[in-house]
Amino acid sequence: MIKKWVSGILLLMSFGLFAQEEIVQSIYFQTNKSDVEAKYATELLNFIQKTDSTRVESIEIFGYCDDVGKDDYNRKLSTERANKVKAEITKSGIKSKIIVTIEGKGRILIDDDIEENLPEIRSKNRRVDVVLNMKPQPEEDLKIPGVYAMFDKENIVGDRIMLSDMIFERGSSKLTLKSKNQLDKMARMLLKNKNINIEIQGHVCCTPPNHKEAIDKGTKKRKLSHNRAEAVYKYLILKKVPKARMTFKGYGNTKPLGKSPELDRRVELVITKV
Repeated sequence: MIKKWVSGILLLMSFGLFAQEEIVQSIYFQTNKSDVEAKYATELLNFIQKTDSTRVESIEIFGYCDDVGKDDYNRKLSTERANKVKAEITKSGIKSKIIVTIEGKGRILIDDDIEENLPEIRSKNRRVDVVLNMKPQPEEDLKIPGVYAMFDKENIVGDRIMLSDMIFERGSSKLTLKSKNQLDKMARMLLKNKNINIEIQGHVCCTPPNHKEAIDKGTKKRKLSHNRAEAVYKYLILKKVPKARMTFKGYGNTKPLGKSPELDRRVELVITKV
């Protein structure tokens, strides 16, 4: 059991060496307005006060508008919103030099597959995102109970296998050569341990506030986590792992690790039977 626990920690440490954590707080605006409402100013202050300031490396501020109106107007309005939020942040005691980016991004276009709840979606697009870029966590904080790097005879139901090379590119469900090499090892382990059944769980990170699922840039459909899980499922079938021992499901952004957002672009193999 100790070997399995250590391997899981080493796996997560290897992620932490390359991934920078981002924490995002969004502030929303009324149509054609750039003033920060009192409730959002309070939420922003609470967000800043609860954050470990010793780990904040830099701050970026991005302003947005909905898709209504001309580009020039929306660009100007989104910049005004970003600057108003910067003023609120500096009032809270944050020094300006740590704010490395203040940018108005203009309007956010509505995805082609969105047909319902347009007013609500547009209200979520009239916003400013405050992005805190965090320094890496101490190694001891990278432990995640029940997460391991490989199957072994000591696994129990509910254990999660997370592979270091199964972090997908943004918006992609395509398996890389490295991920296929790791899945080859997983297939051999599953064929050796014939009592283990698994659920293949797909995940995503960094979706807009009003979406739990992300769009797969390959298919243009909002099924990215599903497609990631299915890609692993199909590959393991190709490697002769019986279908009856596997299921797959996309969980969108509903199961974040609480670490670097990059780790949430993942697929996990969760043991359902041993």
